[in-house]
Amino acid sequence: MDKDLIKDLIVKLAAVVGERNVLSHPVDLSVYESDAETLDASCPDLVVLPGSTEEVSAVVKLAAACRMPVVARGAGTGLSGGATCVRGGISLVLSRMNRVLYVSPEECCALVEVGATNVSVSQAASRFKLYFAPDPSSQSASTIGGNIAENAGGPHTLKYGMTTDHVMALKMVLADGRIVTTGGIGRSSNDLDLAGLIVGSEGTLAIVTEAVLKLIPKAEKTETLLAYFPSVGQAGQAVSDIVARGVIPAAMEMIDNLTLNAVEDYLGLGLDRSAAALLIIELDGQAIAIAEERKIVESCLVDNSIISSTWARDAQERATIWKARKTAFGALGRIAPHGYVLDGVIPRSKLAQAIEGIDEIARRNKVIVSNIYHAGDGNLHPCILYHRDNEEEVARVMRTGKEILTLCVELGGTLSGEHGIGIEKMEEMPLILNEEELELMGRVKQCFDPAGLLNPGKVFPQLKGCGESGRTLLRHKVFSHC
Repeated sequence: MDKDLIKDLIVKLAAVVGERNVLSHPVDLSVYESDAETLDASCPDLVVLPGSTEEVSAVVKLAAACRMPVVARGAGTGLSGGATCVRGGISLVLSRMNRVLYVSPEECCALVEVGATNVSVSQAASRFKLYFAPDPSSQSASTIGGNIAENAGGPHTLKYGMTTDHVMALKMVLADGRIVTTGGIGRSSNDLDLAGLIVGSEGTLAIVTEAVLKLIPKAEKTETLLAYFPSVGQAGQAVSDIVARGVIPAAMEMIDNLTLNAVEDYLGLGLDRSAAALLIIELDGQAIAIAEERKIVESCLVDNSIISSTWARDAQERATIWKARKTAFGALGRIAPHGYVLDGVIPRSKLAQAIEGIDEIARRNKVIVSNIYHAGDGNLHPCILYHRDNEEEVARVMRTGKEILTLCVELGGTLSGEHGIGIEKMEEMPLILNEEELELMGRVKQCFDPAGLLNPGKVFPQLKGCGESGRTLLRHKVFSHC
């Protein structure tokens, strides 16, 4: 965009959100060049931090008038490049809009601004013995807006579902700046489920500013188990056996030996370094039911040659067990400075087969892959460790990622469980959708955003050559049609 037009736009934006909330210096812009998927980096032309829905609306109208792209952003914890401005434009950072506006214990819901962190919602609801169930590993930092955009899950997805299962209503700004609401607290609405359409649309259809979230009561009792296995396959089979026996734990999480040792190096928790796999199982509900479920779980673990196991004795031990899982990705930084985190899904019964396939793909491409699994619902998070400044290594990482996602689809799964498509998986979309289905998705996008200004260059597989997303990214340079 012409520099004079940008200068004029800065003045107009400052009049809306305040001068300090419009950033244009290159150093400031560089902070927003990517989300947590750092392979793809592209600086925005401007960063704008609105403080209300009305300010978001005004910013979008100004951007639309000069045909400037707008990319909504929360805390930048996303792992698919969803908040990266691949066509420049405005990075619309919603972190100032961070209030939990009210909690209704009668309706078991909360009205929140989308810049509120995931964990802050449960903290606000805790005095009513309620909480917000979706719990991505980044929940202390990730925002509700990001959770809605990517349809986030987390360890407890197995029992409680994804973000979409806990969103009752949305307030959002459309591509022309109009403010609309959809959904509601009651079940009496006969409208189309537009909230269900918006959740998971990755900011490509509208910019959500407020949400009514469903809250659920805290369980009467919670039991958390830490178990070690001699092989990842045996741990995976134990997971399948537990569900087959009729027990649906709140969570079943697994990490492999490489990840386990990275966590132990980082935190010194006293983990068994020799184990091939660490499995966390959490049961919650009524005490009498948990007593019976524990027996079934323990039987399945013994049947699969468990090395040892420990049930947490109190909340502090439970928190320590979960720390081993929720710090896993960060701990991998001790092995390599960058990690390319995948998000494939496979049928739970194919877990052992997927593990073997991923190991073979990693060996063939000569890369290091750390494996972290939402084992209970078949959501795999292989993390390929690498050095971003080594382009030959980056090419092998990209090839490995494509082969792993293809494997997931071939096993009857899909491309994403909770991280979204973003930039990362666009070219793989034809693996799961045919031309007619992709065209229909494009028509929905056209209805909401005719000019294509909301988070362009994401989700839809429209790249036919290098840089057609707007700017040539590292992935295009080392592993594309270039």
